[in-house]
Amino acid sequence: MSLLRAITTIGGMTLISRVLGFVRDILIAAVLGTGMAADAFFVAFRFPNLFRRLFAEGAFSAAFIPIFSTKLNADNNHDARQFAEQAFSVLALVLVVFVGVVELSMPWLVDSILAPGFADVDGKSELATVLSRIAFPYLFFISLVSLLSGVLNALGKFAAAAATPILLNIVLIFALLVLTPIMPTPGHALSIGVFTAGVLQLLWLGYYVKKAGFPVRLVRPRLTPSVRLLGARILPVVFGASLYQINLLIGTILASLLAEGAVSYLYYADRVTQLPLGIVGVAVGTALLPMLSKQLQSGDEAAALNSQNRGIEFAFLLTLPAAVALVVIASPVISVLFERGAFGTMATTATANALMAFAVGLPAFVLIKVLAPGFFSRGDTKTPVKIAAVSMVLNIVLNLILMRIWGHVGIAVASSAAAWVNAGLLAFVLWKRRQLVADPRLRSRFVKTFLASVVMALMLLGLQNVLVVALAGAGWLKILALAGLIVAGLMTYAVMAVGMGAVKLDDLKRFIKK
Repeated sequence: MSLLRAITTIGGMTLISRVLGFVRDILIAAVLGTGMAADAFFVAFRFPNLFRRLFAEGAFSAAFIPIFSTKLNADNNHDARQFAEQAFSVLALVLVVFVGVVELSMPWLVDSILAPGFADVDGKSELATVLSRIAFPYLFFISLVSLLSGVLNALGKFAAAAATPILLNIVLIFALLVLTPIMPTPGHALSIGVFTAGVLQLLWLGYYVKKAGFPVRLVRPRLTPSVRLLGARILPVVFGASLYQINLLIGTILASLLAEGAVSYLYYADRVTQLPLGIVGVAVGTALLPMLSKQLQSGDEAAALNSQNRGIEFAFLLTLPAAVALVVIASPVISVLFERGAFGTMATTATANALMAFAVGLPAFVLIKVLAPGFFSRGDTKTPVKIAAVSMVLNIVLNLILMRIWGHVGIAVASSAAAWVNAGLLAFVLWKRRQLVADPRLRSRFVKTFLASVVMALMLLGLQNVLVVALAGAGWLKILALAGLIVAGLMTYAVMAVGMGAVKLDDLKRFIKK
């Protein structure tokens, strides 16, 4: 499967998941709003969801796939299957112990680490603890799902693994609509939905690895040399590839110290940012890692450099205009998506400000996903973790400074700034090692993509002023006005990108034929 085809397969599934995620969050916003119950659920969901994104969106695979691919390339499927089964069994045992310890420690974790500010509001900390205990076992299932995803991705089968988040969103929508009336709070229904989704996702991928001829069974856990190597790589890989999620968790913890609603504003803004980040960043990173691993193991460094350049080029092509658009039309986007029911005008303004701050860092968040495979495919897990550690410290320092000035928006600004530092350092180290050399095509198309995005931004600003009355309206008028903005922006960018040569029509035609 070509890189572009793999990216679009994963991106297409991720798009479906993100659309369903928006439906889910629209319902949550209408039912929960941004008050105490919403803050409690988002803290409860953030913890297992952090691990979902760390593991399911490529970080675990970054440690697993290079080792698994080596065994596949040696034409020894028996060894590859044995390694997968031993890794699966050892991981399951570790997770049972870890989940048990966390469940017992949950009251302390919520009060001391996850949401220390909740203790000041009567009942808020207790509610967050109950919901967290219900949802947290999701970690067990999604971590095993990530290993099965790595098996399928290494085999060049991306669709089933990329579709697993769709199950999560379907189950949460069902829980919100069906279970809420019979539960103490909507948060209880949603937390049960998180747990149930984990079970279904594991069964889903268990079926597909069996269908691919690589059934992964539970066996007696043994720390084989390959499993020990995986263990030595997995923690630094997860940390190094997941700065965005770690910074979000830090931001959530600090936001709990601010005014009520701050946690929710950041959550809803992040959900919008996740659409381009998931479709582009996760898709490119997930598709790029197995391809780089195979090319490097066969000694084709030139092909690996070309794949890295094409991954960056594709990421910029879609991420730059998305970031610019989210900055320019943040308020209409949040208003149309969430402003209904318990989610009022003040919440729209606060969330839109956070969205603009996150959007500034969107290209950096995506670049981290694209550049990290350049290290992981070569077995280097130490360098990304060192860079991520520097960026995380910077994020904490900036958080503590900026949240005093701009409140929850300062937390989003700090996250974006830390991401740019992280992406810049990753690129610099790869360039210094001659493992990232921007070819003339990448340099030329980046400039053209940037100029096309600027033209689109100017058009959106002008058109937004023309539609200001419609965008402030209600119901379908506001929705149609936003749809017009989006369509006009897409058309403007497409015309400028093709006209300037940021993307070639021949490239698109070749892909459609494939």
